[in-house]
Amino acid sequence: MTLVSEREQLIEWINEAVATGARRRLACDEVGISLRTLQRWMNGERVEADARTTCIRPEPGNKLSVLERQQVLDACNSPEYAQLPPSQIVPRLADKGIYIASESTMYRELKAQDQCHRRGRAQAPGKHKAPTSYRAESANQVWSWDITYLPTHVRGQFYYLYLFEDIYSRKAVGWEVYEQESGELAAGLLQRIVMTEQCFSNPPVLHSDNGAPMKSLTLLTKMYDLGITPSRGRPRVSNDNPYSESLFRTLKYCPQWPAEGFATLDDARVWVREFIEWYNHHHCHSRIRFVTPAQRHRGEDKMILKKRHDLYEQAKQKRPERWSGNTRNWEPVGAVNLNPEREDVRLKKAA
Repeated sequence: MTLVSEREQLIEWINEAVATGARRRLACDEVGISLRTLQRWMNGERVEADARTTCIRPEPGNKLSVLERQQVLDACNSPEYAQLPPSQIVPRLADKGIYIASESTMYRELKAQDQCHRRGRAQAPGKHKAPTSYRAESANQVWSWDITYLPTHVRGQFYYLYLFEDIYSRKAVGWEVYEQESGELAAGLLQRIVMTEQCFSNPPVLHSDNGAPMKSLTLLTKMYDLGITPSRGRPRVSNDNPYSESLFRTLKYCPQWPAEGFATLDDARVWVREFIEWYNHHHCHSRIRFVTPAQRHRGEDKMILKKRHDLYEQAKQKRPERWSGNTRNWEPVGAVNLNPEREDVRLKKAA
């Protein structure tokens, strides 16, 4: 609905445009109204106000009476149906030969009485706050970890791979295969990784999902002792831990993956050890400009990418006719964000 003052302003602009030679229909399109709307607004030389809020509308003939509305509420709130929605109440009443109102009418009456909520003991879906965003500008600032199943030759029996990854370099900084999921085992592995990476003075942020080992008191106590900041994603949202999920996919879809499973725990550990060796030192990772995670972890990626850039520039100088634009982008990948905020949320906070 448009106020009279706004209508007068729009009509004035349209008249000015028509006076300078514009067509009235095109002028209406520019201000976002139709020609028919303009004609309805005008009553001779006077601008009409919107009458939709002041007109008296007759009551529909099929409107429920006060008694009928009360019957609907009494049926919906009776002990037999108090925990059921109208979609369940209507057929049950029909089986008894009772018709009070349609399903949509029951919903409408419940909504009018502010009773159109989850009925019974069911709770409304909870809204979980998005995880804190962290920024890694160098190695050993933000780690991600998770546990995945490794199949065995026995159906229903699994080994469990604990895998810690540096999200900046994508390097698997630590791993182990166990026969069970346990916060105590994770705590011991975490301490060994911190000792290997020598990051006591600047402990990293450790991100994970909401599994039981990740929330165990033993692991949280160990993280507190080591000065590590815990970070967890939302329940049942795998996208909050994308780096570990991506690494698990690389692991389980490599050509050497034993589809028939592992015979023993030692077999699983040997296979994972060989995979991590290949992944860290030989796998050219697509998200870090095709250098290996170990090279980026040691800070060697900048020199490697500079040599590639120089090579491409020399090739372009030799045969410039073969290059329609710039050479391939060999700029080092900058900082990496864990669960970055959406653009609209960031702009809202800035405002």
